Amino acid sequence: MRYGFVTILIAGFTGLSILLTPPVTLSPAAEKPEVAEIRDTAEIEAQRARGAYLARIGNCLGCHTAYSGLPYAGGHLLDTSIGIFITPNITSDKETGIGLWSEEDFWRALHSGRGRDGNLLYPAFPYSEYTRVSREDSDAIFAYLQSLPPVRQRNAPNRINFPFNWRPLLQVWQLIYFSPGIYLPDTLQDDEWNRGAYLVQGLGHCNACHTRRNLLGISKGDILGGGQLMGSNWYAPSLTSLQEASTADWPIEDITRLLKTGSASRAVTTGPMANVVSQSLQFLTEDDARAVAKYLKSLPETEPRSRGIAPPLTEEVDKQLKKGGQIYETYCQDCHGNLGEGALGSYPALAGNRGVTMASPTNAIRSVLNGGYAPVTEVQQRPYGMPPFAQVLPDKEIALVLSYIRNSWGNRGSLVTPEQVDRSRKGAQ
Repeated sequence: MRYGFVTILIAGFTGLSILLTPPVTLSPAAEKPEVAEIRDTAEIEAQRARGAYLARIGNCLGCHTAYSGLPYAGGHLLDTSIGIFITPNITSDKETGIGLWSEEDFWRALHSGRGRDGNLLYPAFPYSEYTRVSREDSDAIFAYLQSLPPVRQRNAPNRINFPFNWRPLLQVWQLIYFSPGIYLPDTLQDDEWNRGAYLVQGLGHCNACHTRRNLLGISKGDILGGGQLMGSNWYAPSLTSLQEASTADWPIEDITRLLKTGSASRAVTTGPMANVVSQSLQFLTEDDARAVAKYLKSLPETEPRSRGIAPPLTEEVDKQLKKGGQIYETYCQDCHGNLGEGALGSYPALAGNRGVTMASPTNAIRSVLNGGYAPVTEVQQRPYGMPPFAQVLPDKEIALVLSYIRNSWGNRGSLVTPEQVDRSRKGAQ
């Protein structure tokens, strides 16, 4: 989650008085309060445990923790088209955190996009997705966060550009673009599919990244149809296009493996998605991972936003590709193979790799410039990675080698230009 709002759950006991009297036999009626007290404690602990799981798979920690900062104390920077948001402290500290919030305050923030003081929240916090979260899950997350130690940390204010810093505009935004409402199960689908849809559409807030947005943060394309990440030189691919990241033709088991480990026979996650796997998705239960996989596999296919134009194989293009091939042989072939076959479990194949041939070469450029690193997970604590080449190869040579990779071993994609590499290099974060 990206905006702070949590309240305190007081589950402590005031103490238990023991009256020293001769032993007596308690009646069933006299035993009930003690049994109820034990049951209530167990229920509280169960609720907190469930909240810990939900907070993890919702990746609350990822946004509400600064680099090298204390968990949930905020301070993480979110660069958007309207300015920079500084995620707030959502620990139970009463002065700098949200220790004075109530369960109702927390629910209102998730469901309606309103803070404790009644002010509307900016949609940098994805309440347009979180509104689908159930009240039961909202209360569980609240209970968990408030069970953590308070952290006294006052974060800097947001740096929002004019005129978007004029808060009354949020009323107009919500009136036009936001409709609160919890997830309603599709009666034509089974429970597993609905569980996956609930997680993807709500707590997982996948559409917050995997869609195109305009200046106001409004989705301009199909749901999960792919788009540029705001404030980042990465592209979140379409989850509905077979030319990008759709898994409609994958076995369920492969999708589940990718979600939980970041690596499968057909793909390896890198960049921001590797962080999501490492911080969040690897902790999905097997049942929830399979439910998400089933839902993603069922998504109807859509056309990619742009197919890109593969170059005609003229003499000049052939000359460029040969130069790129020489660079590939020097720097890439040892790991990725002379036929782009890669090494299963270690280095991804480049032949037939949709991440390589997508119309937008942004992610491929970023990976070469900054390195490609698979997520660290409990299953794979020391994954193989690709070193960065930003200081090794100039823009022209990176463009040549990527053009070669995008047009070899059956791959067909547009040529990469030095200008594209330069833009990505300057936008690197």
